[in-house]
Amino acid sequence: MKHYSITAIVALALLSSCGTKEKLEKAEEQNTALNTELQATLATQDSLFALINDITDGMSQIKDMEHIIATPGSLTDDSNSRKDQLRNDMVAIREALQQRRERLAQLEEKLKQTSGSNKTLLKTIDNLKAQIAEQETEIATLTNQLSAAHIEIANLGAKVDSLNTTVNTVSTEREEARAKATELTDELNTCFFALGTKNELKQHDIIKTGFLRKTKILPNDFERSYFTQADKRTLVNIPLHSKKAKVLTNQPADSYEIVDDGNQKVLKIKDAAKFWSISNFLVVQVD
Repeated sequence: MKHYSITAIVALALLSSCGTKEKLEKAEEQNTALNTELQATLATQDSLFALINDITDGMSQIKDMEHIIATPGSLTDDSNSRKDQLRNDMVAIREALQQRRERLAQLEEKLKQTSGSNKTLLKTIDNLKAQIAEQETEIATLTNQLSAAHIEIANLGAKVDSLNTTVNTVSTEREEARAKATELTDELNTCFFALGTKNELKQHDIIKTGFLRKTKILPNDFERSYFTQADKRTLVNIPLHSKKAKVLTNQPADSYEIVDDGNQKVLKIKDAAKFWSISNFLVVQVD
């Protein structure tokens, strides 16, 4: 009888071990997928920054063309080569705008395919689409003016005031684009951190634990309001208000250190870019 009992216990232990191993492997696969999705989102952010700069440069080019057309005497019947250059520049800008529209469509499709689409980035894409549409309208208008008026000063004289107004509008739009770029930069540098005991973190659904189950950090339904918002560019030290502290999220170990400051621990960020490279969220257990 004792022999059968021991055999049963060993069998149960082996089954439990196999189940735990499968769960760990599944968790590792999920973590790899999340890291891959994060890298794709960061690449999308970089591409958006490049597009913002391209679109701003496009506004400057359009402004220069409008200035040339609006300036009396800058184009005459004898300046055919300059007229041809303007036409060629307009064609080049129109082609560039089409390429930017296609790039935006590709970035939008990539974002929509991620499990948690970034609403801020999608909104930015919509704004950039609107700006490209406005620039296409401007180029179409200038092309028609160049073709219909044959760049004759007499016919352009009546349009000077309206074109000057358009130049001011383009300048305003360029400043708005720059302001939006700054706003996007601030958003991309926003980070969040949460400090709490194990029980506090569990109560706010920031961690989930269970018997023979690996602790899960930041499940889909975690409570975001529990986090403190900060700026990656200025956040250097985080007082932890505890004699014990442990970082639960996946910040690289060599990018920070936890030191003593009197009777409490302080987290010091040594390399901000590396520290926030994996996630914009930091969770520290303080018991």
